[in-house]
Amino acid sequence: MNRRRTTVKEIHHGRTAAAWTGSIMALIGAVILTIAFLSGSGEFPSINVPIAIVGGIVFALAPVVGGVMNKMGLGQD
Repeated sequence: MNRRRTTVKEIHHGRTAAAWTGSIMALIGAVILTIAFLSGSGEFPSINVPIAIVGGIVFALAPVVGGVMNKMGLGQD
């Protein structure tokens, strides 16, 4: 009987440092954007622009940071 050894590829299902970092950064960016929309002056449009810009930058950088970490070997192959 011929038995061949096979290696099973480990599937992380998003449980990597790159995935967690990208997800948490996106969550923080969304929370900052929500705070910006809720802390406006009360007149239309009610938005705090400087806080919204910071939240948008954090939200936009989330996939970039996750992708860089993945290329560094901290993500799934």
